[in-house]
Amino acid sequence: MYILSNSEIIYITSPELTKCFQVLGVYHQEVEFLSSSIAQLKVVQTKYVEAKECLNVLNKSNEGKELLVPLTSSMYVPGTLNNVSNVLIDVGTGYYVEKTADDAKNFFKRKVEFLTKQIEKIQPALQEKHSMKQAVIEMMSIKIQQLTAAQAGTSKA
Repeated sequence: MYILSNSEIIYITSPELTKCFQVLGVYHQEVEFLSSSIAQLKVVQTKYVEAKECLNVLNKSNEGKELLVPLTSSMYVPGTLNNVSNVLIDVGTGYYVEKTADDAKNFFKRKVEFLTKQIEKIQPALQEKHSMKQAVIEMMSIKIQQLTAAQAGTSKA
């Protein structure tokens, strides 16, 4: 195995450095996984916040008004808002539950709080893995400098 350092090729014969590359790969994957998990949780959290905010439109003054009802993400049909007191909410895996608007707001509030707690649980693990990854990178940098110095010393002799 070899790496480039300051436009020089360094041949790695050190088992310690090889092990560092392996450990770095593991930490890199863990950091990517945790970062991706947090991003996905934030996307879902945002959808719940938006759903909760949309419930503010449901009031008596809007009853009977015309609106566009989404059939898909890009296709809408005209409709009329007939019932402002009850809604159907998606509770997961294709199941919908009828709730009052207030109960739906509470449902979305609980979901947002739950997701916030999950993000807060993952964040310290992500920071720890990132710190460990940085420590391995620093250790590798020192080892590479030592190898470069050693190779430079043997090539002059």
